[in-house]
Order: sequence, then C-alpha cells, then structure tokens
Amino acid sequence: MANTYTQLSTHVVFAVKGRENILPAKMRPELFKYISGILTNNNQFSLAVNGYKDHVHLFFEMTPKKLFRIL
Repeated sequence: MANTYTQLSTHVVFAVKGRENILPAKMRPELFKYISGILTNNNQFSLAVNGYKDHVHLFFEMTPKKLFRIL
C-alpha cells in the first residue's frame, strides 16, 4: 500500500516489587538513561523516560515492525 504512515505512541508504567521505595534520587537519572538506551538500541524513539521512588514511566514511539514481531 503506497503512502501508508503509522505512528504508535506507547505509554508503559511499571513498578518495583511490592511498590517499595527503592529507586533513590541519585540512581534514577542513570537508570532512565539506561532504559532510554535500550529503547534506542531496539530502534524505538523514546519521548520520555521518568519515574519516582517506586515506579517508572516510558513514553515512546514503537516502530510497526517491532509491533508485528511482538504479536
């Protein structure tokens, strides 16, 4: 199909085991950079990676090729 465009924006939230406050403020920036790097290495475009003491938010654009590989 010619001229077909797809944009898949995905918001993922995950928490640490038991929702314990174990993500200290000093560690979070490096953790978010690491997660963003994983997304980039898998050809995903991270729009936002952030979180707090007990959870992490990922907001990224998923490529359609990856979606069909998951399904």
